[in-house]
Amino acid sequence: MSESESLPIPAGLRVGAVRAGIKPSGGLDLAVFIADRECAAAGTFTTNRVAAAPVQWCRSLLPTDHIRAVVVNAGNANAATGEQGLANARKMAEVVAGKIGCDATQVLVASTGVIGRQLPMDKVEAGIIDAIRQSEPTEAAFHTASQAIMTTDTRPKVVSRTVKLSNGDETSIVGLAKGAAMIGPNMATMLGFLFTDAKIGPGQLHGILTQAVEDSFNCISVEGHMSTNDTVLLLALGNTLATVKGDDLAPFARAVREVCLELSRKIVDDGEGTTHTITIDVEGCTDRAEARKIAEAVAHSPLVKTAISGADPNWGRIVSAAGYAGIPFAEEELSLWVNGFPLYQNGMPLPFEEAVVSAAIRDQRETHFRLLFTRGDASIRFWTTDLTAEYVRLNADYTT
Repeated sequence: MSESESLPIPAGLRVGAVRAGIKPSGGLDLAVFIADRECAAAGTFTTNRVAAAPVQWCRSLLPTDHIRAVVVNAGNANAATGEQGLANARKMAEVVAGKIGCDATQVLVASTGVIGRQLPMDKVEAGIIDAIRQSEPTEAAFHTASQAIMTTDTRPKVVSRTVKLSNGDETSIVGLAKGAAMIGPNMATMLGFLFTDAKIGPGQLHGILTQAVEDSFNCISVEGHMSTNDTVLLLALGNTLATVKGDDLAPFARAVREVCLELSRKIVDDGEGTTHTITIDVEGCTDRAEARKIAEAVAHSPLVKTAISGADPNWGRIVSAAGYAGIPFAEEELSLWVNGFPLYQNGMPLPFEEAVVSAAIRDQRETHFRLLFTRGDASIRFWTTDLTAEYVRLNADYTT
């Protein structure tokens, strides 16, 4: 979605974003999203044992139907910061709550940036107050917020969908996300925030979001490094006549999934230093968990990723990565295609023109692997990137 496209901001949502001075660059680095009344909310979070303070704060509160606001900062992850970090996350919620007239437990918090550093709370508190003062119910404010949550992203990520309900009413879903590296399920160094004007309970909201995240944000990887701060939140403001229930639950859930899928693809497409996006289809497995293990093994392999960076059709790296995924398949159960070219069939190599397949990789950003097994009918689609010298340079210099 470009800034020229219409963005259906849910009724009752105000957004503000400012330069609080958290980022050394001086760029936008703090955003608030304020609901004009209590709303239902659900969230999914990193499974990393080292979970950032804001993740711990939000996990303790969700799902619920009493949320009033979300505050997000970039430039500092507030992760691995001990009791002081937890106190700072709570303080962020308290500052918002004091300004909009609610309890701190009605404010969700998210952070992204460098791990292991305490937040500069004087700047954070002043920035929150300024962002609330500037908050507006406008598309422009939402787009500005999408920039304020970025770290190493090269571009903001905003998506929307509209759902027609069975009674003729419409409800909209808008989402924004950040992420470009430290991307590896479950989930990734990424933040995602979705807002809808629909009326729906927190329990149903949680189920819908969990499944959408499983099919999207949990199916992307840049380098397989699981973050401490992954957060995806879904807030239902309920400020319209659009009540989602019964037969309307399925199309609403589908729209949430589509928003999550598009946002997650935008994250992969923005992978740090990447030159290729790789779609991995693993088919014919006994169950989805089996397919996921194989897809993740291929997606996380540095040798696979560097081969695609160099447009090298070295299919042996793909097959061997599948082989160490921990799934007890026989070689003859696997066949492989790269960009539509059959390279390996039923455990045997096939003849192919290396220059032609290499050109098919080199000359386009999108690369496609299809791994077909003969074990069952379960499948998964997973997305990753190549691995380049630029990625190494960017991450070697990240804190210095």
